[in-house]
Amino acid sequence: MESGTRNGNERRAIFKEDSWFSQFRNGSNPWMARYVYALIFLVANLLAWVVRDYSRAALTEMESLTNCKGGNNCLGAEGVLRVSLGCFMFYFIMFLSTAGTSKLHNSRDSWHSGWWSVKIVLWIALTIIPFLIPSSFIQLYGEIAHFGAGVFLLIQLISVISFITWLNDCCQSEKNAERCHIHVMLVATAAYIICIVGIIMMYIWYTPDPSCLLNIFFITWTLVLLQLMTSVSLHPKINAGFLTPGLMGLYVLFICWCAIRSEPAGESCNRKAEASNRTDWLTIISFVVALLAMVIATFSTGIDSKCFQLRKDESPAEDDVPYGYGFFHFVFATGAMYFAMLLIGWNTHHTIKKWTIDVGWTSTWVRIVNEWLAVCVYSKRLTGAKFLTNSLMFHGYHVNSGQNIVSLITEEGYIFAVWMLVSPIILKTTRQTAEPV
Repeated sequence: MESGTRNGNERRAIFKEDSWFSQFRNGSNPWMARYVYALIFLVANLLAWVVRDYSRAALTEMESLTNCKGGNNCLGAEGVLRVSLGCFMFYFIMFLSTAGTSKLHNSRDSWHSGWWSVKIVLWIALTIIPFLIPSSFIQLYGEIAHFGAGVFLLIQLISVISFITWLNDCCQSEKNAERCHIHVMLVATAAYIICIVGIIMMYIWYTPDPSCLLNIFFITWTLVLLQLMTSVSLHPKINAGFLTPGLMGLYVLFICWCAIRSEPAGESCNRKAEASNRTDWLTIISFVVALLAMVIATFSTGIDSKCFQLRKDESPAEDDVPYGYGFFHFVFATGAMYFAMLLIGWNTHHTIKKWTIDVGWTSTWVRIVNEWLAVCVYSKRLTGAKFLTNSLMFHGYHVNSGQNIVSLITEEGYIFAVWMLVSPIILKTTRQTAEPV
């Protein structure tokens, strides 16, 4: 035991004294390791984009690969899936090899934070292997990736909702209630004003004609959901205030806006999409921002393992790992499936224009369903907060909900079941109506 404590103290001394390069070389800093994994994930995203948009020059080199059938099966949407599969296998192997790591001096901690030469070679090998796999297996992976990406979205929205509820509980605590009262009212008021203005602007931009019934439905239903969340939050038995529904309103409004923006160019009800049909500097900037936002979202969700952690009465030990390694890699593994879905528009048979991301009717409906699921999860978490005895730890504060990631997903199992049932219907319907963009 003393040896373990001494090793932990030595590791912390290295954190403070060594340079960043030395820490990276010696594999001594798990905080730096997460940025390296995020960089690998970003490179995989860029590689998938290059394979989709600019890989025709490599067509002759791929003709020698028997499973590429002259190169066609290794480019476009299928090429994205092959890169995604390699990225998924890398992070899933890391998940299996680091799950359950609890101490800094654990051998699995050294594997997570170091051995970079070995892991980079492993990642390169796993990126190449999918290009040697038959096309039928890649198509099967593409179908599975739809549900893996759904798991990522579910974990992400739980993380966002956990942060919002934690912030509200923090502001309403006896220690901060009086000091934060004015700030809470200002933030909540600003959130509602932005929501109302945003809804009005979407009516102006995306419903130019009364015949745009689908967009009218999307926007109007978002307004209804905002009212529903406010009513639930202000219920006498809940009394959660205006802050959480205001912030959640911003979140669902953003999802609705992204959903309508994902509608294919050429739709008469989406003039913004028509205007962005040409490739210009604004389109390129939007693509780059969207790609970086996806990587940042994956990174921030991956390090939020504490929002799925059991409450512990004892304080964490000094040699405990700073974040859940297994959960971190699991999020990146599902994120690999998610970026593939964004780059191919959630449709393996969909042709996407260069410099576009997450475009198509499938993408639109996936985001709309995600918006509805977010409201369901929020409402269940909010109502359960007053009647459940279990609680979570989030950044050192208690947030009422399920017991851990397993029980939490089980508790929200009906939400995921809805996704499992709705997803095939969305895919089948949109594949029949989708047109190349």
